Amino acid sequence: MLEPRWAAVESVQGDSPEDDSPLLDAYSGAVIGALERVAPAVAFIEVQHGVARSSARRPARASGSGFLFTPDGYLLTNSHVVHGADRITARLNDDTRFSADLVGNDPDSDLAVLRIGSPSALPYAEFGDSSRVRVGQVAIAIGNPLGYSKTVTTGVISALGRTLRATSGRLMHDVIQTDAALNPGNSGGPLVDSKGRVIGVNTAMIPQAQAICFATGINTAKWVIGQLFAHGRVRRAYIGVSGATVPIATRIVRHFGLTNRSAVHVLEVVPMSPAARAGVEVGDRLIAIDDVPINGIDDLQRLFDSTWIGRQCELSALRRSSVVKLNLRPIEVPVTGA
Repeated sequence: MLEPRWAAVESVQGDSPEDDSPLLDAYSGAVIGALERVAPAVAFIEVQHGVARSSARRPARASGSGFLFTPDGYLLTNSHVVHGADRITARLNDDTRFSADLVGNDPDSDLAVLRIGSPSALPYAEFGDSSRVRVGQVAIAIGNPLGYSKTVTTGVISALGRTLRATSGRLMHDVIQTDAALNPGNSGGPLVDSKGRVIGVNTAMIPQAQAICFATGINTAKWVIGQLFAHGRVRRAYIGVSGATVPIATRIVRHFGLTNRSAVHVLEVVPMSPAARAGVEVGDRLIAIDDVPINGIDDLQRLFDSTWIGRQCELSALRRSSVVKLNLRPIEVPVTGA
């Protein structure tokens, strides 16, 4: 008598040497272990706007995520979570609440540092190294999406080296893409590896897409933290122009032997700025600084970090039918943001 087909299938599946149960158990164990190490350091950030300006109206409320990175109460979160807040509260995984103070804020990297006070040492998350992250490795996001605290989602690193525009308009570079689900409220929470080390700060998701989410690499965050601790702000160079990326005609590229195919078309020069003093004119097309090609406005933003402040350099620009060389000395971005 023939054995029923379903019974044969069941027998084959049960005896298969390719049973995935051990693999799944190992994956679950890694996620659970990482969560147990990091979750106590994750905070639910609640902010209130309008408290100081008007006691007559109900303050606007918002929330996000953050995480402790030192035992003495320093937290990292997104700038857009706490920007402009009059009151900030951090609630930890054990439901203890603390009033938080803003230590420093950098909208250009969408990062901010907070401080809470505690009479005893607090749990904190260990930083990893985002330069060692690989596409395909496990990624674990922890946070408070839509107000649902203590939420964990998992996925993989989908891509590296992405760029993302901050609310300030400046491009953020070396952003990590992941398919670990993020929702409003995850912002500022940690993205960790299977060992529980923080490799990124969850920053954004694309509302109309599925599983396309982004985190600022933790190495970028380390640099920003250092700047905020040292100066209370992130120091960047400033020359005082606004412009747009434009292509350069092929005949001009060939004629001058240029390596770049596009440039920054200057639309405005701020009076008394370094650019104005150097002789930059509206209509100039900026092509290089100290022989480093400038292919567009984003190149210009990326190049002008703190190492250029006060440094004498040579700015090359296309002006009508010639290339002009201008002596430029960038200054620090004015505190007013002008």
